[in-house]
Amino acid sequence: MRGSAFFQRAFRTFQEHPTFFKLLIVSTVSGGGLLTFSDASPFQGLITDSSQNEGKKKKVVVLGTGWAGTSFLKNLKSSSYDVQVVSPNNFFAFTPLLPSVTNGTVEARSIVEPIRNIVKKKPYNVEFKEAECYKIDPVNKKVYCRSNQSSTLDGIEEFTVDYDVLILAMGARVNTFNTPGVEEHAHFLKEVGDAQRLRKSIIDCYERASLPSVSEEEKKRVMHFVVVGGGPTGVEYAAELHDLAFDDMAKLYPSAKDYLKITLLEAGDHILNMFDKRITTFATEKFRRDGIDVKTGSMVVKVSDKDISTKERKTGEIVSVPYGVVLWSTGIATRPVVRDFMNHIDQAKRRVLATDEWLRVEGCEDVYALGDCATINQRKVMEDIAAIFRKADKTNTGTLDLKDFKEVVGHICERYPQVELYLQKNKLKSFDALLKNAQGDDKKQIDIEIFKKALSEVDSQMKSLPPTAQVAAQQGEYLAKCFNRKELCEKNPEGPLRFRASGRHQFHPFRYRHFGQFAPLGGEQTAAQLPGDWVSIGHSAQWLWYSVYASKLVSWRTRMLVISDWSRKFIFGRDSSKI
Repeated sequence: MRGSAFFQRAFRTFQEHPTFFKLLIVSTVSGGGLLTFSDASPFQGLITDSSQNEGKKKKVVVLGTGWAGTSFLKNLKSSSYDVQVVSPNNFFAFTPLLPSVTNGTVEARSIVEPIRNIVKKKPYNVEFKEAECYKIDPVNKKVYCRSNQSSTLDGIEEFTVDYDVLILAMGARVNTFNTPGVEEHAHFLKEVGDAQRLRKSIIDCYERASLPSVSEEEKKRVMHFVVVGGGPTGVEYAAELHDLAFDDMAKLYPSAKDYLKITLLEAGDHILNMFDKRITTFATEKFRRDGIDVKTGSMVVKVSDKDISTKERKTGEIVSVPYGVVLWSTGIATRPVVRDFMNHIDQAKRRVLATDEWLRVEGCEDVYALGDCATINQRKVMEDIAAIFRKADKTNTGTLDLKDFKEVVGHICERYPQVELYLQKNKLKSFDALLKNAQGDDKKQIDIEIFKKALSEVDSQMKSLPPTAQVAAQQGEYLAKCFNRKELCEKNPEGPLRFRASGRHQFHPFRYRHFGQFAPLGGEQTAAQLPGDWVSIGHSAQWLWYSVYASKLVSWRTRMLVISDWSRKFIFGRDSSKI
């Protein structure tokens, strides 16, 4: 009872004099040292500051969950942003393995990772909306979206999303070149759904060719598989289809194997034109040994439900051949929503949305574009030649020595990457060597005319980046790192000198690093072209392909699934069921 009375008195005293007790407790804990005490709740200040910071956060809207968008989300580490992701797909797909999905080597679910799994442990606030953006309003900073859920639900939902910063990572659509019948009758290979539909169509052809009531002509037609486009996707699909047909389907459908024919159509002079000539030659010869009919100089002019018509470049003759399945893989084109956006920002005359070297959309504030939906409009050296010269000419004499350029050479090479490409192509060791060649034998001082002469051919080395997953992933990572360092770089810019203005650019410009490319050719053989003009063709390159692709998969879950699919193929063969 005495103890109870003591605690009751102590509690009443605490309520009447809370400040005294707080001071007593703090003094006891601190050992009786000198104190500074405030009676205000410490948590109240923290909550107020937090709410203020929340209000300062910029809203970043990311359109797309492909290579560029997902790479940005994975590498963004700053909590200074509220991120909203809008995409018709609630997953990321490892698209380089889509050809393997078409023949049952890899299952579709093995190459996809839910986007919510990827961002769930990130330090920034993120929301995902499964919808398709159909309009971008850069004036009011809004994007208009439409849900793409099943029609069995309560209709289509439309909504708008405001943004402070917009990141376009929507990819591109297949370029049909307005060829009649392509949209209606050809298959594409851009999405997971495309690969699944193509796989079903292949099995349908085998099943139809096995029916006893089908005529000989019809069996020949349905078993003719046509690939339009001799790029990496078309070549890999043709190789995967050949392996499926001869390794698995020939045993399961013995009556249909005699009717099989695979044709690869390429409008150019050779297939794999972005690869080394050694790879191109080997791939063409291997396909011909395997019985794949490679036709170069054949341009498709029409696709009907049963026939495909081509125009032969050498003779001008138009030939129509029956087919069962046709895959169209001939490049990419701008999506309609991006094209409409370009019309609103004075880029209507351009073929592709243009950005600067920092991936900012030209003519539009706070909008970035990554991956296949845009191209970098690299600034020409000759456009800034006078400004560069003035920046180096600190004494305003109008003439310079080689040593006067030392302070700006690094900035020139960083701002204009075509300079380094020109030096490499012409086997010049340094920028000084380029200037010495322009000086001539008399080694006179360099004026603006000599400087123009030295750099007059440099811009010829400007090249657009290829629309590959490798480029898109690097752009997403680069932009995320810029966002992570934005506050720091606003105070201390780290980019090259501004030649037309004072100071430096806030960030280093984007630079693509090419790590090599693969072309699987079937029969457990792959062609690999790596930096340094290193080319490998054969079974060793195939195992390198397995290793690289397994390491590049987005999660351990997908790695385990894909590796198990590869193992299953070696043990049991490919899956030919139609589900």
